Amino acid sequence: MKAYSLDLRKRVAGACGQPGSRVVAVAAQFSVWVSFVEKLLHRQRTTGCVAALPPRSGPAPDLDVAARDELRACLRQEPDATLAELCTWLAAIGGPAVSPSTLWRAVQALRWRRKKRASTPLNATPGRS
Repeated sequence: MKAYSLDLRKRVAGACGQPGSRVVAVAAQFSVWVSFVEKLLHRQRTTGCVAALPPRSGPAPDLDVAARDELRACLRQEPDATLAELCTWLAAIGGPAVSPSTLWRAVQALRWRRKKRASTPLNATPGRS
């Protein structure tokens, strides 16, 4: 959901500053929720600013940059390693102990694609191999 523009926020705060104005009437005038006006006024009182907060980032990744580099090097050496083997290897080199699903998300973030085994039969569709 996008934040309301700074221009709208200033106009709403200005309308609320008028003598005799009511939050419900201002919300109806600008077609916004009453709770938005209340939160905007609270933010203006506490910080003196009506601008929107910057977007929050998600949780920090479980593997730091060094561990991801080590994982990439291991994948280059052992492309057929299972997730369990990679978890064990990562813990053995002093990296964080992570679950296979966490490690899989890290492998996907590296855009690593599993190589098909040589024993896999060729595609049966004519014209493709």
